[in-house]
Amino acid sequence: MEKPYILHMLTTAKNLSPFDVNMAMDAGWISAVPYLNVELGEIQGLVQDAIFSRSTENVKRTAIFIGGRDTKLAMDMLKMAQQSMVPPYEVSVLADPSGAFTTAAGMMAAVERELQKKFNTSLAGKNMLALGGTGPVGQAAAVIAGKAGANVRIIGRQLERAQNIADLCNNEFGEGKTNITAGADADKAEYIKTADIVVATGAAGIELLSAELVASAPQLKVAADVNAVPPAGIAGVDAFQNGNVIDGSNSGAVGIGAMAIGDIKYQTHNRLLKMMFKAKKPIYLHFEHAFEVARACAKSA
Repeated sequence: MEKPYILHMLTTAKNLSPFDVNMAMDAGWISAVPYLNVELGEIQGLVQDAIFSRSTENVKRTAIFIGGRDTKLAMDMLKMAQQSMVPPYEVSVLADPSGAFTTAAGMMAAVERELQKKFNTSLAGKNMLALGGTGPVGQAAAVIAGKAGANVRIIGRQLERAQNIADLCNNEFGEGKTNITAGADADKAEYIKTADIVVATGAAGIELLSAELVASAPQLKVAADVNAVPPAGIAGVDAFQNGNVIDGSNSGAVGIGAMAIGDIKYQTHNRLLKMMFKAKKPIYLHFEHAFEVARACAKSA
């Protein structure tokens, strides 16, 4: 009898996301087993329990998902999981805390697509503001854009907090390829004057960029908002907008709403889970791999 496909789902939170469980089962994993309140020091033991309990053939029917809400902790857990493998007892691992990596990847892939389609350009050299960018989605989006050559500024309510997050992104995830800076929300009227891209990644139901500021942006090209709860995070960008010109934009900027982003995010998440399901050799996946997959999904959307 063939052994079942088992996905061990680790989270630092008290509950595992039902979204992640549904995605796992829909991608073909037969069993999605939750582990709650997991700490970094427990990763080695959990991983090795998972790999040594199956034969070298059946261990291929096993994988690990890392959730939670902290991007650095998720990446540290991914690294620890990889270090805990004992060849030939190895399994694939995907880190996607709060769905942030796949959401950020979907958003930036959509932004890149619209830059190419509508403005015949790329992320390289563009000035991007990440509004509400201190959270997991903002962090991942900033690093993805920064590695693609954009000049990224993370905007937060408190400059010190935004600077700490910018430093984290550069030092922990940037690999010397990013120069992400920080800015205070109170100064965004000044920053918008030179922005080519704006992404809103803050809490749901809060307007982060007003219609007046959208109108005052002379070179704005693309604005993307992950918020599906009214009011929109960016005025004039509704949840279903997908590359249409934003009403009131004097620069002809186009908007990308949460549902359009979510479609690419869903496809990306599904494909990453299936990649582990089908992998002949272990793979270790995070935001960079999500962006590669999201780019392909965006092109076919």
